[in-house]
Amino acid sequence: MYLEDNTTSENMKIYKDIITGDEMFADTYKVKLVDDVIYEVYGKLVTRSEGDIRIEGFNPSAEEADEGTETSTESGVDVVLNHRLQECFAFGDKKSFTLYLKDYMKKVLTKLEEKSPDQVEVFKTNMNKVMKEILSRFKDLQFFTGESMDCDGMVAMCEYRDIDGVSTPVLMFFKHGLDEEKC
Repeated sequence: MYLEDNTTSENMKIYKDIITGDEMFADTYKVKLVDDVIYEVYGKLVTRSEGDIRIEGFNPSAEEADEGTETSTESGVDVVLNHRLQECFAFGDKKSFTLYLKDYMKKVLTKLEEKSPDQVEVFKTNMNKVMKEILSRFKDLQFFTGESMDCDGMVAMCEYRDIDGVSTPVLMFFKHGLDEEKC
């Protein structure tokens, strides 16, 4: 199931970590819901120039132009850059990530039991299956936290997949660990 791409701000939804409140992604990207527990968000590799600001009616003098003002660029996955996700290097092996997952899933389950008890069984049943499959690709994953860099919250996973001959970054977020906010 793919979610609709919404490009107007009045329809846009922001997905925030239920534990940290960090913004994780928006529905302006192509999003696919897998087994009702994982959102796959399809990003793009981008390079942006910083300092490339043009103000109408302002033209720097030739002297200023010659001063060689430096512009820097940033490159990365658009979802990561736009939502200020931070790469997390805390998981050196599958075992440490599995320990994190067990602790994190307990927190999510507690919140689900309070707010959405009808989702508890879906979460328990489907999450184990999905995570077993994702963990089989552990060595291919990158990990990202929200802007606060709080590892008590969600750690999103990213892998590159060949889609139509293009290496595409696919970020994976836990559906039940997110609050959806309309903007």
